[in-house]
Amino acid sequence: MMNNTNMQNIGLGCSEFTFAVYLANTPKMPEYQNLSYVTSVAKGEIDKIGLECGNGWRKVFNVYAKLLYALNPNDFSFSRSASSWQAYRDCFLLQTKSENALLFSAPKLDVNPQKIHIIAGKTYAKHLLATGELKVDLTWLDDEFAINIASRLIVCPYFDYRQLSNIKIERLSVMISQMKKTNISE
Repeated sequence: MMNNTNMQNIGLGCSEFTFAVYLANTPKMPEYQNLSYVTSVAKGEIDKIGLECGNGWRKVFNVYAKLLYALNPNDFSFSRSASSWQAYRDCFLLQTKSENALLFSAPKLDVNPQKIHIIAGKTYAKHLLATGELKVDLTWLDDEFAINIASRLIVCPYFDYRQLSNIKIERLSVMISQMKKTNISE
């Protein structure tokens, strides 16, 4: 089922993304409070957000880069761009042609087998469902992970070291590769 088709994506990264992570909150900086579209970050901007907004945002960017870097390079090319996840974060994450985005708007699901959608946080996913901003059926795999294969959507723990540990990043990366390989008509 498609939803939010006339809603604009809002966030940071590549507007022509193939991989998007959705968060409930934006960095508490004036330039991000009234975004109405997806804007790419400049080199050094991720570091600036981390410095001005605190350790929580540094963790979000670090976990995002770790996840992209952990994805199977046969399925995704992110890790081929840099020598480490840190180098990927600093030089490619959320930039113009990165094909990834960090979105602060509700998922705009368009059943495109090239796009992967990740909602960071069970609480945020449940809020989106309760408010009708997300209209899909989720299959809960356990208390932390849920999927909707047809929409290419996964709910996972929030992007924080304790909630989405390295072991859970690895599990999520396997789920994403499996989802990418699944025929959309299944």
